[in-house]
Amino acid sequence: MIKLFKELKKEAKTIAASQQVPQFYRDADTQLEFSHAMFFDHPLVIRLQEDVLPFLYDEYAHGIYHSKKVAIEAGAIVLKDGDHLPHDSVRELVLLAQFCGLLHDCCRLEDNHALRGSETSRVILNKYPLSERSKDLISESIARHEAFKPEIPIVDDPELELLSGALYDADKFRWGPDNFSTTLWEICDYEDWTLQEIIEKFPNGLEMIKSIESTFRTDTGKKYGPEMIHQGITIGSAIYDRLIEFSKTPEYSTEKKPTPII
Repeated sequence: MIKLFKELKKEAKTIAASQQVPQFYRDADTQLEFSHAMFFDHPLVIRLQEDVLPFLYDEYAHGIYHSKKVAIEAGAIVLKDGDHLPHDSVRELVLLAQFCGLLHDCCRLEDNHALRGSETSRVILNKYPLSERSKDLISESIARHEAFKPEIPIVDDPELELLSGALYDADKFRWGPDNFSTTLWEICDYEDWTLQEIIEKFPNGLEMIKSIESTFRTDTGKKYGPEMIHQGITIGSAIYDRLIEFSKTPEYSTEKKPTPII
């Protein structure tokens, strides 16, 4: 199975590389550059990168790589969608978005992981020089980031609406090309799924990804998210066809062989 995973992961990366770079990365290059610089330069973000490491799950595809991408892209979404807020507020929300990105999956393998992550974020940030309002925004945004849960309306709080939406959308961007070029294979390896189990789960997984398309929350997410989801589905559908092909080969056959008659 390890050999199979390596072959399929390599093929998925090849298919992903053949896709056009999603429009978000072209249209938001300035915002991404600013957010990227903050992620690697801001002393509190650097401190949190170290503090959150013990809570992340690299072996389950929700480690520092995933959190870093969510943090940087959530910051970029805040910059693109935050022009209705004061300039200083937007810069502060970019910082908080990066905190959210680093912390949002700190309880990923626990039941109700968004709520548990929200609670844990308060513990981790207890001694950080942030206002209680900032800690509340981070905690509440993390509590709201999980897919397939009813979205509770936000009333008269544009900062929370933007921050929580940016976290959700940046996280769901990962359901595009990232899902099949990286995430899927690490989860399969962690769960030790057989080829037959993967094949059985795949159609439902594709449907779940399709359902994300209509859930993006920010203007930026609604504009650019569907393209990423479509690319993910394109890659996933091609990989599913290859899984079926592999399952019919003698080496990886999932069909039960008849018991020989003696």
